[in-house]
Amino acid sequence: MHGYLIDMDGVIYRGGELIPGADRFIQGIREANIPFRFLTNNSQRTRRDVTTKLQRLGIDVEEEHIFTCAMATARYLAHQKPNGTAYVIGEGGLLMALHRNGYSIVEKDPDYVIVGEGRTMTFEMMETALQMILAGAMLVATNPDPNCPTSNGTRPGCGAIVAMLESAAGVKAFSVGKPSPIMMRAARKELGLSTDQTIMIGDTMETDILGGVQSGFRSILVLSGGTQLDDLSQFAFRPDRIVNSLADLDPKQDIRDIFESAMSTSLSEGVSEKRPRAVVAVS
Repeated sequence: MHGYLIDMDGVIYRGGELIPGADRFIQGIREANIPFRFLTNNSQRTRRDVTTKLQRLGIDVEEEHIFTCAMATARYLAHQKPNGTAYVIGEGGLLMALHRNGYSIVEKDPDYVIVGEGRTMTFEMMETALQMILAGAMLVATNPDPNCPTSNGTRPGCGAIVAMLESAAGVKAFSVGKPSPIMMRAARKELGLSTDQTIMIGDTMETDILGGVQSGFRSILVLSGGTQLDDLSQFAFRPDRIVNSLADLDPKQDIRDIFESAMSTSLSEGVSEKRPRAVVAVS
């Protein structure tokens, strides 16, 4: 028994285009009744928004298959301080997640200042947030990502916005999204699986793979997104397997076969001798 936690941007799609083979992989694991969740560090969209985008790309998915950093943040804070208050720099996905977990959005004396992605941020909002933090509100980031890929290029992400507040207030934000074990553990529990039954698939070493490694999951790096083979020399950790894209994975393989058969192939090709912790299967 095993299940998958799957990043989306760079794994399932790039921009508005489906990555070839991604739909077949998801269809295969659904046919095999293998549990999975899509993980995203984008707090802007609600589960329904994300589900609609994937369905329009031809991915058979329901809302229950989506797990966002906004959801992880709201659930964590609701556990820490039930029925708390927050001043939010962010958009609909984050606001809805907080409301569903019993939080009120306020303009004065909040328990937390919570920062997510957004295109509506103003300097006035940053000024307000800074004064609240200096007055004792705790600073929370939905994720540490410094930038976000968009159809028009790259724009500053949650991490960049938070860095400004951290510098001005002299505090360090608490981040909940990938690679935080808080989000990774919460997503694993949604699968109903143990640590050694969980596989993280992602395209980013700093979030997806690091989160998987720190949580004790198996991890698969796909090269269809932001990471290339040459980049791995920059990191002191490795994924368990590397493939070009989801098209290179058999969705119905047993968890042992996923890694053991790949290891045999890589050893015969002499690939894994240079990177003993990584199983490479690229053409």
